[in-house]
Amino acid sequence: MTKAVLLLSGGLDSTLAGKMLLNQGIEVNAINFTSPFCKCTPSSMVGCSAAQKAAEQLGVNVKVVASGQEYLEIVKHPRFYRGSGMNPCLDCRIFSFKRAGEYMKEIGAAFLITGEVLGERPMSQKRKAMEIIERESGYQGLIVRPLSAQHLEPSEPEKQGLVDRSKFLDIRGRSRKPQMALAEELGLNDYLCPAGGCLLTDKEFAAKLRELLEQNPGFDLNDANLLRFGRHFRLPSGTKAVVGRREAENGPIEGLARDGDLVLAPESVPGPSVLLRGEHAVGDAAIGARLLVSYTKKVDAADVRVAQHGKSASVDAMRDVNPLDEADRKAWLISAATERGAGPSP
Repeated sequence: MTKAVLLLSGGLDSTLAGKMLLNQGIEVNAINFTSPFCKCTPSSMVGCSAAQKAAEQLGVNVKVVASGQEYLEIVKHPRFYRGSGMNPCLDCRIFSFKRAGEYMKEIGAAFLITGEVLGERPMSQKRKAMEIIERESGYQGLIVRPLSAQHLEPSEPEKQGLVDRSKFLDIRGRSRKPQMALAEELGLNDYLCPAGGCLLTDKEFAAKLRELLEQNPGFDLNDANLLRFGRHFRLPSGTKAVVGRREAENGPIEGLARDGDLVLAPESVPGPSVLLRGEHAVGDAAIGARLLVSYTKKVDAADVRVAQHGKSASVDAMRDVNPLDEADRKAWLISAATERGAGPSP
């Protein structure tokens, strides 16, 4: 039986592509890439839950690959252009195809499968962009795109008769109606993330990432993961302050603390966790505590516990801490509105 590797995001398109090849008797092996920038992984890097759900529906195995420091360097310094946010879509696709191609060779598969639709995504799914990505990946001619195949040159597997091109489709453009109709026809009625999602295209997230790259070009995966949670502030000393927006964010923020970080939490009332990362100039802990109280509901003053991560004995408390002035919060908040010169509402 012919083997192939499916790049499975968990979105509708890639799920449909996998189903179409399974229906032709191809042995499909899926691969899914996680990163700090995937909307499908809100709180862990174990794997994209949408991709795992899709793999279960298809009845295929999925290999989850956590995109590490090499991928982060691509996001920092892409070879090709970015989108309107911080999204280096061509470089990202090239990276994914290269890793999927390595897996293809490892398991003795014959080709790659993707759910790409011509013209669906403005950066990576125009004809010229698809040609660049395929060429730069090193797997030119070995990528099968069953949803849009009738608009594209035949791939080598199609030319060789490994797959039946006549059963492939001519979908193009941004409408999802043809895919949704096909999903109903194929009995795929429980799909997630229909349009996929990348935080790098989100204006607020992109603003935080851009600011981090300017302030700390050597930032690592821990810093990148921290961007997913909370409100981010840059204090006058250069220290970063991250304030939880809701209770569910407090655990992840504290879990990402590393040696030297200060972790602040309210002592006697519900409220956000605050993480301070940087050189911690004199007064930064007090500012962090006042930020914490600023986002504690119905409290004019509160006691705040301060611990230095990695030093279990270093725990102090501040008493009767008052909220920070709104003007300072607005001035120090990192956001897309700040980049445009507008005054954000924290």
